[in-house]
Amino acid sequence: MAATEAGAAATAGTRATTGAPPGTPRDAHGEHRFGLLNGITAYAMWGLVPLFWPLLKPAAATEILAHRMVWSLAFVALGLLVVRRWAWAGELIRSPRQLAMLVGAATVITVNWGVYIWSVNAGHVVEASLGYFINPLVTIAIGVLLLKERLRRWQWVAVGTGAAAVVVLTIGYGRPPWISLCLAFSFAVYGLLKKKVGLGGLESLSAETAVLFLPALGYLLWLGARGESTFGSEGVGHMALLAATGLVTAVPLVCFGAAAIRVPLSTLGLLQYMAPMFQFLLGVLYFKEAMPLERWLGFALVWAALSLLTWDAIRTARNNRRLLAARPEAPTPQG
Repeated sequence: MAATEAGAAATAGTRATTGAPPGTPRDAHGEHRFGLLNGITAYAMWGLVPLFWPLLKPAAATEILAHRMVWSLAFVALGLLVVRRWAWAGELIRSPRQLAMLVGAATVITVNWGVYIWSVNAGHVVEASLGYFINPLVTIAIGVLLLKERLRRWQWVAVGTGAAAVVVLTIGYGRPPWISLCLAFSFAVYGLLKKKVGLGGLESLSAETAVLFLPALGYLLWLGARGESTFGSEGVGHMALLAATGLVTAVPLVCFGAAAIRVPLSTLGLLQYMAPMFQFLLGVLYFKEAMPLERWLGFALVWAALSLLTWDAIRTARNNRRLLAARPEAPTPQG
């Protein structure tokens, strides 16, 4: 059903953008290519963001996080002014349950952002990338535990392989990979809450950063009053970089939104592995983090689990299409 809705949204987006009649192959191909380019851009930016956070030193992770919240609201509010979409705000305020879930989502994503920024600047880029590799497996596990979803056989095998990878990595690290697990579980819970809230990407980020804005601004003012803020003490370039945290947050989200209505969910599902793969390569090749044999083995198990998951999803989608194609069409009523 999700793939069908995404396809319908893509078709609607194509007609609204091009003004062409439905079924125009050239326009449909152009829209798909534009969506694919935006998807690649979004995931590439998310994958390369470990290069950005170290530039913000000597600011601590908590100060960077607070600036990200404050400046993100400024940029997404500007985006909403451009597209003139405000009706959702009134509906959200009138729905206490939806508002409570949004506050929960804002809290969870704060944890996710904070842990990620700290882990990158503390030299744990590889472990952070693992969190986003295992996120699809954690999402499936949450679906089973909380939503009582039933898994296919190969999905069970993939989840079991992922659990084995965590055990191997725990032995290798000498401790559970808590950074990876925290990032994976927080983002999975965030995705679950976002799904229940049902807002679009730009609207959702606007609401979440609005919830976080006052605490973040208060924290920054408190740092300034104590003389511990780096915003005014490290030069104009540092101030500009801290302000750019809003752009780093908003731009890939806008690109992802443009991709989501133009390309199939199966394509987005494959593209999502770009980000952690880029992060992993940066950790190994650029930041020169250690990769002993047991860590390679743990990652190999994770990649095997994701390969199984992807293969099963593609196989199931093809089988469903064949079943739909084989179904006899209903007879046309005779007038």
